[in-house]
Parts: sequence; C-alpha cells; structure tokens
Amino acid sequence: QVQLVESGGGLVQAGGSLRLSCNASGRTFRSDGMGWFRQAPGKEREFVAAISWSGGTPYYAKSVRGRLTISRDNAKNTVYLQMNSLKPEDTATYYCAAADRITYAPANWPYWGQGTQVTVSS
Repeated sequence: QVQLVESGGGLVQAGGSLRLSCNASGRTFRSDGMGWFRQAPGKEREFVAAISWSGGTPYYAKSVRGRLTISRDNAKNTVYLQMNSLKPEDTATYYCAAADRITYAPANWPYWGQGTQVTVSS
C-alpha cells in the first residue's frame, strides 16, 4: 500500500499563487508515477500534472501548462505542485495520486490522497 497526504490548499485571489505538497509513504517503490488531479463540483476528476520518481519530462494538462509546475524531492518522498497565475476556473479539490506508470485516466491510478481544496476568487 501507498499512503498519500496532501497539504497546501487554501483561498487565493485570481493571479495569486499556491504550492501544494504530497508526501508519499509505504510501498512507494512500486509506484514510479506521481500525479495531481482535480475535481470541481459537478465535474469529473481530471488530470493536471504528473512526474516520475525516476526522472523524465513532466506531463501537464493543456489548461495548466505554463502556470503550474510539478516537481519532486526524492529524499523527502514529496511531490509539489507550484500554482501560479491562478484563475477562478482552477477552483477544485486537488488530489495527489500514485501509480506504477503515468497515464491521464484517473481510473488507472490506484492510490489517492484525501484531497485539498483550492479556491480562487475573482
């Protein structure tokens, strides 16, 4: 099992910034891919960004490319999502997820955190 704990959500004005953190513990060696997803009220959960513990190019949804940056600290087993130039449409619950490989479909990610709320006011 892999346990994921997110932190760093909150309320911010449009144009502002937040940094989300996700700490992974447990059998993390089985989960090379780490991802961020989000779900707004009444909408399906969607892919935001992903990165591999072992290296390689990060992946981003088109809607966040250039504004959000995913990074990792292998020594701390922690993945970050730096969120800049936030927009009201970024308002959602943000979830950290782990999987043995990176895909865009939430159904392919077996491990999830509890989620952290991000609210962007206009």
